Amino acid sequence: MSNNNQMAGSLHESSCPDQMATTALAARLAGIVVAGDLIALSGGLGAGKTTFARAFIRALLQDSTAEVPSPTSTLVQTYETSVADVVHTDLYRLQGAEDVYDLGIEDDRPEAVFLVEWPDRMPDYWWHDALEIRLKRPQGAPAGEDEARTVGFYGAAESWAERLKKVVS
Repeated sequence: MSNNNQMAGSLHESSCPDQMATTALAARLAGIVVAGDLIALSGGLGAGKTTFARAFIRALLQDSTAEVPSPTSTLVQTYETSVADVVHTDLYRLQGAEDVYDLGIEDDRPEAVFLVEWPDRMPDYWWHDALEIRLKRPQGAPAGEDEARTVGFYGAAESWAERLKKVVS
């Protein structure tokens, strides 16, 4: 597995005291995405990647109760939204970039918004314009549905720095 995201610079870090704050942050991010964007969700098991993705997708669908299952077993879920199709993928079970190509989603990259969980398995060149979101629970925090999280935003593309001002201000 390769991972080229170490070159991405820190753009912002937010503290989310509970799931509601995490959900609100994801919804604000959904308000600035455009077709071709790639959002890489990083963090350990239970860090909140799927919670963040679910809130992001529901915001784009404008439906807070929409069924948004984790793509862990299906690997890919696609949603039609007014902005663009959202391709939500969980690469946890894949070995690396070669397996990502086998998913057949490469052609959708320019026209869709990609939301990638476990992005360390995605092709290196996908990192070029990606926004990486690193989620983590505070040290020693008890696991649970409504836990605090730190959400860090990282990216090399200047366009993300400018757009994120609307999300984190």
